[in-house]
Amino acid sequence: MMRLGFIGFGEVGFEMAKGYKQEGLEGILAFDIMQGHPVYGSLVQERVQASGVTLVTTPEEVLQSVDVVIVAVPGDKALQTAKSLSSLLKKSTLYVDVSAASPEKKRNIWEVIKGAEVAFVDGAMLGPLPVYQHKVPTLVSGNGSDQFIELMKPYHMDLEKVSEHPGEATGIKLVRSIFMKGLPALLVEVLEAASLMKVDHLVLKSLATTMNACSFEQTFNRLVTGSSVHAQRRAHEMENVIEMLESMNIKPTMSKATFERLNWLAAKNLKEKFSGKTPQAWQEVVAAWGAR
Repeated sequence: MMRLGFIGFGEVGFEMAKGYKQEGLEGILAFDIMQGHPVYGSLVQERVQASGVTLVTTPEEVLQSVDVVIVAVPGDKALQTAKSLSSLLKKSTLYVDVSAASPEKKRNIWEVIKGAEVAFVDGAMLGPLPVYQHKVPTLVSGNGSDQFIELMKPYHMDLEKVSEHPGEATGIKLVRSIFMKGLPALLVEVLEAASLMKVDHLVLKSLATTMNACSFEQTFNRLVTGSSVHAQRRAHEMENVIEMLESMNIKPTMSKATFERLNWLAAKNLKEKFSGKTPQAWQEVVAAWGAR
């Protein structure tokens, strides 16, 4: 049976470990630098008890005992962690980094550890861990991707290989994050204004009617193609939005960003390129704004 360990046992490691446990994987090891912390140490201990993993006192105890190590640390700590672990890695270990580090840092991590003759996986998780646990849809890249996919088949992980190149899986995740993290920020700005005006129920009802009218793909296509020929008019409308929010002492962060992006789109002269007619597909819009 595969021997698995975690470096970092926050929410990611905890939820994944619970899922593996349910699949029958025993003997999971974990180390977390916060396990002795006066405030957060108790949370680590609670997670260990709930998931059934064995908590060890040093990262070396994990690395010397496992075939696969999943490094689940904060993104800004991922490269530093790799540097601290590189001299402890056993030959042929599969090093899986699922942090939210940048693509460049993922490539740097590989440069740091490849001298230990290990295989590397850049893992990019594309969903909420509390919902999916270890089955969270995950893109993988790096020279250890095929091996990781094969090893995890008995545990029903949802893995899709992107390439052999570290950083490419994470790059896709970060592009996706423009929407997934930007949308909540946009909704917060909408709710701040709507709640202050005491019209939140009306605004949300109207938004729901629009967004539920058709599929995501159809809505996506309509919004992009429509904006391609109406960007200038919509930018002018956003000027009025910004003026209104500022009069209410609401910082129009997302609205200003929308105004700037619509102006960028208007500057591409797509309305003229499409003779004022809305194109059929968003791919036409992308091709047109990229045309020289």
